[in-house]
Amino acid sequence: MPTTAVRSLPTLWLRRAVRLAGRIALLLLVGLAGLLLSSRGALAQTVELPVFDIARQDGALVLDFQARPVLSRAVEDAMLKGVPLYFVAQATVLRPRWYWRDERVARATRTWRLSYQPLTGQWRVSLGALGQTVGSAAEALAIVSRASGWRIAEPGEIEPGERYQVEFSFRLDNTQLPRPMQLDLAAQADWRLSVERSVRLE
Repeated sequence: MPTTAVRSLPTLWLRRAVRLAGRIALLLLVGLAGLLLSSRGALAQTVELPVFDIARQDGALVLDFQARPVLSRAVEDAMLKGVPLYFVAQATVLRPRWYWRDERVARATRTWRLSYQPLTGQWRVSLGALGQTVGSAAEALAIVSRASGWRIAEPGEIEPGERYQVEFSFRLDNTQLPRPMQLDLAAQADWRLSVERSVRLE
């Protein structure tokens, strides 16, 4: 082998090593950017639960809660285009049993419908047959994310002195969106919005 060819081998290896290092650095940067974007998406759809109280009142179980949902940009854009959103709060009362799975003694559900009317610039919130109109998204979100004096179990469903477990959840219910949107949003984390809480009542 010529002497010049032998001398050029280390230089060739060095060039290949530099190219490989550059590719690895690029992959690391892309991965880091993806992590940052995903963390931003997670922060944009968090739900805090600053108020959550359960009390026995006149033989019934009464729940007070207040959630603080932070909507992602995708959800906000959909609302401004007139897409109605549905928020669901659900409380399940269970009686623990050591010999079998816990017995469900009561379940209460509330579903709010929130919609924006572009022509009037107003927000409409409905709970069953009841509805009201407000002037801002913040006011509308405050209404759909709280309840006071909500009876989640009636006196005939629970017994004094018994122990119970309450499973609570508050979420954005994507199953009630228009069908084409459900298919498009199946894999999008921006539309997953929920919080859960479990409490044992002694």
